[in-house]
Amino acid sequence: DVYKRQVVSTQSTGFSRRSGDMSSPQASSVPVPESLLKKRKSNERIQALRVAQKTALQRRARKNRRVIFKRAESYVKEYRAQERELIRSRRLAKQNGIFFRESEPKLVFVIRVRGINQVPPKPKKILQLFRLRQLHTGVFLRINTATINMLKVIEPYVAYGTPSLKSVKDLIYKRGFAKVDGARQAITSNTIIEKTLGRYGIICVEDLIHEIYTVGPHFKQANKFLWPFKLNSPKGGFTKKTTHFQEGGIAGNNETEINNIVKQML
Repeated sequence: DVYKRQVVSTQSTGFSRRSGDMSSPQASSVPVPESLLKKRKSNERIQALRVAQKTALQRRARKNRRVIFKRAESYVKEYRAQERELIRSRRLAKQNGIFFRESEPKLVFVIRVRGINQVPPKPKKILQLFRLRQLHTGVFLRINTATINMLKVIEPYVAYGTPSLKSVKDLIYKRGFAKVDGARQAITSNTIIEKTLGRYGIICVEDLIHEIYTVGPHFKQANKFLWPFKLNSPKGGFTKKTTHFQEGGIAGNNETEINNIVKQML
């Protein structure tokens, strides 16, 4: 009788000694908290949004890749055509026994070669306007009357000249940093350029190089996007950096010799 009572009590409670689980309808119908349901729905919505954004970015990147490749090809053709035209004009002038005057440069690269000691207020202010606040920093400048006059004032403290295409490429690829939200950020992908300069039609590094080298219509925005270049001390040191270039030093207008200085400081 005692055994029968135990069996009856086990069946009534729904507890099985062999399985050790509860099979009562009360245990299976426990409600899930509403906060947990909301969190699950929120997580699913966020996950779906991330997947959609990732897919859209991948499609856009594939589309941009073709555009970037075509633009790079067109830029190479443009640079080669300019070089051939310059060589042809020089040859014609030599054959006819006349002088050929090349077009005035529209771009200069300026490097600060002297420190902050004993700098008068006016040159100091111009150096700040050109973003040359530290030693061995460099910036690109558009040549016009105002910049020429300001460069004459700060000639004892800087070395500048006309950069070649190779120098512009090396500077941007090797030492190029972007100014994003007021912070210095490495240019690790074309997405960084597109976010800031995409509205001006500049979506990749080659577009940026072309805009800087040719001094295009959006040169101001492209140059402002680039953080001032922080260069190394030159290999072998400067030769007479307090003396003007025309007197055997390095200060002032170095013309095309600025490319050798850039090569030493990269």
